[in-house]
Amino acid sequence: MLEEKENIQFQLTNELIERVELLVEEQNDKELQTLLNEFHYADIAEILDELNLEEAVYVIKLLDSETTSDVLTELDEDNREKVLKNLSAKEIAEEIEELDTDDAADIISELPEERQQEVISKIEDEEHKAEITELLTYDEDTAGGLMAKELVKVYETWTVAGCLRRIRGQAKEVTRVHSIYVVDKEDKLVGRLSLKDLIVAKNEKKIADIYISNVDYVGVNEDVEDVAKIMAKYDLEAIPVVDENQILLGRITIDDIVDVLKEEADKDYQLAAGITQDVEADDSIWELTRARLPWLVLGLVGGVGAFLIMEGFQESFKEKAILFFFTPLIAAMAGNVGVQSSAIIVQGLANDDVRGSVNSRLIKEMLLAALNGVILAVFLFLFVWFYKGELDKALAISVSLVVVIIVAGLIGTFVPLFLNKRGVDPAIATGPFITTSNDILGILLYFWIAELIISFYS
Repeated sequence: MLEEKENIQFQLTNELIERVELLVEEQNDKELQTLLNEFHYADIAEILDELNLEEAVYVIKLLDSETTSDVLTELDEDNREKVLKNLSAKEIAEEIEELDTDDAADIISELPEERQQEVISKIEDEEHKAEITELLTYDEDTAGGLMAKELVKVYETWTVAGCLRRIRGQAKEVTRVHSIYVVDKEDKLVGRLSLKDLIVAKNEKKIADIYISNVDYVGVNEDVEDVAKIMAKYDLEAIPVVDENQILLGRITIDDIVDVLKEEADKDYQLAAGITQDVEADDSIWELTRARLPWLVLGLVGGVGAFLIMEGFQESFKEKAILFFFTPLIAAMAGNVGVQSSAIIVQGLANDDVRGSVNSRLIKEMLLAALNGVILAVFLFLFVWFYKGELDKALAISVSLVVVIIVAGLIGTFVPLFLNKRGVDPAIATGPFITTSNDILGILLYFWIAELIISFYS
């Protein structure tokens, strides 16, 4: 049923795009506006992503400023860049004035530096301009680069009656009121205010008597990933941002954190797949090649390394050809176990679930790998023994498998922990890096152990 619904939506979307294209071609502005008014701005952005540049710009200029500003935030980054190039600085500034400061700063930051200054100079609201300019000074990967200046702030010295009057004025500038923050006379964050407590309190009561001093906050230079972890841990819809002097600067809302988590998940997925740059399916062949080639080269080097190892043992195993036929199995098991171990550790690091010493982690992984290895080795031993009837070779292959699995598990555990300690994204350890290294080491251990066991029986 769900699949049918998705198919219907896809067909309707195609029909809608064709209809929009036809209305643009006919320059039937009235009907086009009536049609687009029926849709959410996110849906309009999705439609524009399917149009060519000329059609998209035509539609953008047809929409009212409030809708256009929202649509711009939802457009694909590459398409937004092209659209903005076809708008004047004044047109961009008009749309920017309709946006919250964080979204406005994000869009302006994508423009060339010279054009940024030109757009900012065209913003008529001086306060809005100043706040956007301030946000542009922060690194995009910090809380300051993610926060919005719009919030509801009250002073602890205010009375309840005065507070309610002022809140009404502030709330007009805030899209959604998640929290009311309380500051002292120096604008330092001292707590938060419950809307329920505010409503039931007597008019003459001071805010200092009813606010809650326990409030979660983050520093303006805090890494966005750490901000995301804090908000996820405490189930926060918004969190205030302060500077080193505890002065309230802005707030970060959950919708921004969702975007951060999505971007981080996309980046980790690409790293795990062996793609070193942030790319999309629609990027050019050259950009996609640059992103994929480094790890493909590593895979090639790994393959050459495996060949050299096998060549070094060929004289020893001329009469034991069966060992070579099990090489792909050993390499595959080493790679699979390494990726499994590293994936669990990387996920734990991302969720702050990895606790205890490195040694305890390695011991646990060694025991787990040994158990899995023994179970798999028993099946492999019985297969080789019954199939070939050669006890020494069956034992050599199965014992080698146990050792290879244990070593692969240890590497898969240690490498992401080591990378994380060194400030390198541990997600890289779930991709070709760990697979290739385990393949090479697995083959080396396999031939070496097998040669020792078979030589012992000879």
